[in-house]
Amino acid sequence: MNPDSPGSVEDQLRELRSRVQILEDTLRGRGVVLPVSQTVAPPPAPSPILPAAVVATQHPAESAASPAATYAPIPPPSFAAAAVSKRDTRSLESRVGSQWFNRIGILAILIGMAWFLKFAIDNEWIGPLGRVVIGLISGVAIIVWSERFRAKNYIAFSYSLKAVGTGVLYLSLWAAFSLYHLVPAPVAFLGMIAVTAFNGYLAWAQDAELLALYAIVGALGTPLLVSTGENSEVTLFAYLLLLDVTVLLLVILRPWSRLLFGAFLGTVIYVSGWWIEFYSQSQAGRTGLFLILFFLIFAFAPRLVRTSVLGSGKQSGWDAFATIVLPVCNAALGFVGFYGLLEPKTESWTAPWLAVAFAAFYLLLLRLRAGGRLHESSTALSSLHLSTAVVFLTLAIPLKTQGRWLTVGWLVEGAALLWTARRMHSQLLRVLSLICLTLGLLVLIANDRSASLTPVINERFGTYCVAIAVFGFVAWLSYKHRAEDPNLVPGWTAVAGTAVLIVNALILLAVSLEIHAFWSGQWRDYTEYRSHTMAAQFTYSAFFMLFGAILLGIGFWRRTAFFRWQGLVLLAFAIGKVFIVDISELSQGFRILSFLGLGALLLAVSFVYQKDWLNLRSHGSDNS
Repeated sequence: MNPDSPGSVEDQLRELRSRVQILEDTLRGRGVVLPVSQTVAPPPAPSPILPAAVVATQHPAESAASPAATYAPIPPPSFAAAAVSKRDTRSLESRVGSQWFNRIGILAILIGMAWFLKFAIDNEWIGPLGRVVIGLISGVAIIVWSERFRAKNYIAFSYSLKAVGTGVLYLSLWAAFSLYHLVPAPVAFLGMIAVTAFNGYLAWAQDAELLALYAIVGALGTPLLVSTGENSEVTLFAYLLLLDVTVLLLVILRPWSRLLFGAFLGTVIYVSGWWIEFYSQSQAGRTGLFLILFFLIFAFAPRLVRTSVLGSGKQSGWDAFATIVLPVCNAALGFVGFYGLLEPKTESWTAPWLAVAFAAFYLLLLRLRAGGRLHESSTALSSLHLSTAVVFLTLAIPLKTQGRWLTVGWLVEGAALLWTARRMHSQLLRVLSLICLTLGLLVLIANDRSASLTPVINERFGTYCVAIAVFGFVAWLSYKHRAEDPNLVPGWTAVAGTAVLIVNALILLAVSLEIHAFWSGQWRDYTEYRSHTMAAQFTYSAFFMLFGAILLGIGFWRRTAFFRWQGLVLLAFAIGKVFIVDISELSQGFRILSFLGLGALLLAVSFVYQKDWLNLRSHGSDNS
């Protein structure tokens, strides 16, 4: 209150209450829920303007209040929380009446205006120029009229009228170009751009995301409305590029991340449609330049978008789209687009390097530091970029290699990723490395098993040796990581144990395949086939017993039941083979050797366990 203002104190207080009431009414009209204080407001401090008697008279309840009463200021209204509360408490009836009926009404009016134009054409009420002018004036009038409703706080209805008026303007310009041929395509195109720019200006001035969405829809519809059916690649892509840059600037300055969805979807639809209709290899260079620009815009958008935080502290769904769905779609479609640009004669050697280039880009994007408008990458976005890089590297291997080199590539990549996961303590990288290792193992087993007749020195055995070395490295790395910090990643123990089992299984499979290849290439007739088959069966039994004994020896040496149990299982398998297969398949000499060898080995194992060198009977089995 102004002490120099004329009038009594009561008049000034009355004026002050009136102003506060106006402010509260305005906030409620905008959907802000004002909190109601349940505490007793503190009495006003003594003022040199108001005498103490007047203060006591105006607040008798406060003066009589207990000294124990608590005093707390009314918290300022939270616009974000109020918006969430409003959104959550509206009933289905309210949403249907205020939103869906509103949108259906806009569509109905636009359809009605289109039918009116057709009806006016059919009846020749007015000339073509008059019809276009009436449409333009009507559109402008509806937009101007909508401002009156906005001034009265009918915001949603005002935006609806703006959408109707904008639609009328687009239809009128389209009619002037396409139906009546009053203006050429460039003039209609510029007119529609002006309408879009005006909508964008209103959206910015009024801080209205919905108007910005209307502007995006109109901007994306413009090329379709003024299309002549000709190949205008430069004009179309330059226009889309300008539109995407404008949207990017808007989402940098305003929390309007949903605009990215419209811009990205529209760009994909137009580029795909043009590609199907007009693309040829002669346009690859020019098209590639535009694809690079489109790709870079949407690749950097997640680091530039200004997110809006809800009352719960979480990002909105559209912000999640901008930081999760958009990067995935952009990476996938970008790679498909550039892959389509490759010439058939160079595709075989350029496609893998294209995948490597994409992987390198996402690794660089992952390392790009924040600065200026470029935000720090979130944990989810960083993981997504890292996963994308790994996926492209994994994809580059089958594009470049085939056969056994494909197996080696995936296995080596898996081992490298696991080493990186250990250094970075990344659970995501560990999962990706296990996927690569699994792919390599499956291709190794499913690949053609043919090999040269030369035992051991052949490609197949070499590939198995690489796989055995890789999984041995995985077992060592996992066991070492577990030993350094057993509580850091509990899954390392399972990885180490599984890798050891895979190593032993691969040794068994690789040597068995070599035994089979060696003996199968020795026979020429049935007699030789029979003798060599018996020799092969004896060799299998001897190898199983020898390998089982080695595993038992490692288990006793390292004092680990894990290896001892593997040795026992393998010996049990050898026992079953000797008593079931060797008795019926082998000759008398091979039978004698099999049973003597098995018996001697089992007696030796039994003697070791009876001596109880590891003191298993008193302390139980060591499970380390």
